[in-house]
Amino acid sequence: QVQLVESGGGLVQAGGSLRLSCAASGRTFSRYAMGWFRQAPGKEREFVAGITWSGGSTSYADSVKGRFTISRDNGVNTVFLQMNSLKPEDTAVYYCAASRFWDKVRYSSDAYHYWGQGTQVTVSS
Repeated sequence: QVQLVESGGGLVQAGGSLRLSCAASGRTFSRYAMGWFRQAPGKEREFVAGITWSGGSTSYADSVKGRFTISRDNGVNTVFLQMNSLKPEDTAVYYCAASRFWDKVRYSSDAYHYWGQGTQVTVSS
């Protein structure tokens, strides 16, 4: 069992930056691949970024590539999402998730077994 708690969301102007954190409970954090998803009002949840158990492989949605960076620190059971050059269309609730498929980034939410409660990110124009 893994419990995930996101933090770092908030209101920011377009062009600004935010850093999201996701703290995981449990001693087996390093056995999970991690992902960030987001869901805007009236839209389906979508993949944003993912990272394998070691951090050796990452993947991004085309819409955030070059602006967002996912990283993890297994020593403190935390995964991060650095978001730069934010746009109004990045406004959404952001969720972190853990997948038992530790060796490869998965893009489907069905591949993730544990979810956080979400943190709101609002980008004003």
